[in-house]
Parts: sequence; structure tokens; C-alpha cells
Amino acid sequence: MASRERMRLTDAAVERLRPREREFTVWDDRTPGLGVRVRPGGGKSYVWLQRSGGRSKRISLGPVSLRTVAEARRDCLARQVAHGPEKESVPRRRAPSFREFVEGEWKDAHFERYKPSTKKGHCSLLASQLLPEFGSIPLDRITPARVRRWFDAFSRTAPGNANHSLDLLRQIMNFAIARGHADANPTAGIQLNRRPQLTRFLSREEVASLHRALDGQAGRGSRQQADVIRLLLLTGCRKGEIVRLRWSEVQGDMLMLADSKTGPRKVPLNSQARRIFERQPRGEGPFVFPSPRDPSRPRHPDLDLWYRVRKEAGIEDVRLHDLRHTVASHAVMNGVPVPVVSRLLGHSNVRMTLRYAHLGDRDIERAAERVGQAIARRMEP
Repeated sequence: MASRERMRLTDAAVERLRPREREFTVWDDRTPGLGVRVRPGGGKSYVWLQRSGGRSKRISLGPVSLRTVAEARRDCLARQVAHGPEKESVPRRRAPSFREFVEGEWKDAHFERYKPSTKKGHCSLLASQLLPEFGSIPLDRITPARVRRWFDAFSRTAPGNANHSLDLLRQIMNFAIARGHADANPTAGIQLNRRPQLTRFLSREEVASLHRALDGQAGRGSRQQADVIRLLLLTGCRKGEIVRLRWSEVQGDMLMLADSKTGPRKVPLNSQARRIFERQPRGEGPFVFPSPRDPSRPRHPDLDLWYRVRKEAGIEDVRLHDLRHTVASHAVMNGVPVPVVSRLLGHSNVRMTLRYAHLGDRDIERAAERVGQAIARRMEP
């Protein structure tokens, strides 16, 4: 039975082997004759199965604690060369292709645990990038050089999506290593594209200018997009949370989001936001902003109107996501505590909100000056 137990030996896989009541050996499916013997007491050692004249002999290659799998593999291959040609004692099993692994073992182990929005994003990255590039390649033949070429090319046009794709590839390959299909992760050492450090937000004057540009939009489709943009600025929600919003999630003065980026969360609605919801036509579909072609589906996430109104408002350097930054920034500048702002935006960690804290420094300095003057007056004779 021991000779039939095979797997792709890696340092992590060997570490996970646990002793049993009887001694057993696990054979490597990459290097014929290489195995790991596990004793009931917990001791582990590498062995080489030498075949000569129809007979087999096990030769110890030393304790696992003193060498890596790669070193044992090189030792084994050197002994095979020195010993001469021999019949393979353990059949070699090929590594599955990237596509086979993703659609089989990885999907079974990981995919169902993701949120619906995460599944959708991963499916898009797999279909558009990872499967076309690596799908037919065996897992142990995906090289760092190939990953680097793909990542650099993708980064030139979409650095953010390239980062997301690399993260997903790294996760898949880590799982492949754990399953014994590869020895090393080909994404190791590849750095993600740096994101801009500066956060853009609208001043009070720019907010007023944007609202004037939105008020000037006519046509049902433009009005719908204008209301989506207003809600982004009034609530601090992410675009997908508003575009895919269902009527069942609008509950009085609160949005009860079922599937935000950080999980279910509540978003309080101010009076201006409530008025926007009150004027939306209530159709038979479930979405607040339905597709004009198919009311059973949400509108398309692309908001073409944004590029027109930001030009009219003179804020062409502002991204749509910067409206969310604007909510956070104005909250901090108006004295709202950072933990409260974090809850308002649905940040998974308050550290994500701290990047806005410096925006309140000027107000703090003014307050300190007022306090100092008041105390100084008290100290005067």
C-alpha cells in the first residue's frame, strides 16, 4: 500500500504529513524513486528506491529536518545518473493544466465561499486574462518570466486590474503548491503597481458647480444617471452599491445593503438623499435604477454622463470614486470622529479612513488658537 501512495512532494506538503500507527512512505510523482518515510514516532526521512536486476532496495537520503525537498530531489537524480538507466519504479503523474486546476480543485475548495460580487469579479478576470494566458499550461510549467511579461503588458493599459489579476493568480498558485502540483509560486517577487497616494476631493465651490451641471441635464436616461451621481455624493456609497440597489434595501431613512464590498451594512440617509429616492418611478422590477431595456436587471454600471458634467463643472481631473473621498473629507473637516466616518463608509479597517485625518488639521489648528486666546485672556491681570 505504501508504494501506491503518491503526491507532488514539496516542503509544505512534507511538513503536513502526520504519523500513523504503522510506518508508511509517500512517493514523489515528479522524481521516480524519491519518497518520504514517516515513522509512528513522528520521524521523517527521505528515501530512494534503487532498482537493479529486477530487485528493489531502499536507500536513506537523510532526515527531512536536515534538507529541503529540492535538495533531496537533486541527490536522488544524481544517484540515478550514477547508477545508470533503470526502470521507473513510481509512475510520474503530470501536473494539471491551469484551466483544469481552476475549474476543478480550486473551484471546489474556494469559489463557493466567495460573495456573489467577488465571484463575478473573479470570473471576469479569469475569462479575460488568466485563462487565455495560462489556461493550457501545466501548473509546474508556468514560469516567473511568463508571468512578468503578461503583468507588464497588462499594466500598461489597466494597472489596477493588473493588480487584481496578479493577486488572484498568486492565490491560485499558492493553493496549487499546497496540493503538490507545483514547487514554487511564479508570481513571487513581482510587485503590484503603485497607486496614487494623493486623494482628490471636491471643495465646497466644486460641489456647488457639480450640482448646477447635474441640474441642467434633461432626458430620462440623463436624469437617472444624475440621481445616481448625486446619491454617491450624498451617501458616500460605492458606485456598484447604488447602481445595483434594490427597493427592498431602501427602508425609510436607511439603506440596508445586503452585499457591499465589506459585507452587509447600514447606510443612513439624509433628507436630500431620501427625496431622490422618493422621486424615482416605482416599476415592477426589483431595482431602484433599472435598465431601460430590461427592467428586471439593474442599469449598466457605466455612467457616461459623468464625463460630460465634470467637464461642465470644471473638474475634469476628478474620478467618480472621488465623490466617496469627498464625503469622507468633508465629514472629517466638519469634526466627525474618524471611527464614525469609517462606519459611515463601510471601511473594513479604520486605518483606511485615517488617510483623511490630516484634512482636519487646519480646523484643529484654528481651534487650538481659539483655546489659547481664551486662556490667555483669563491669565491677564
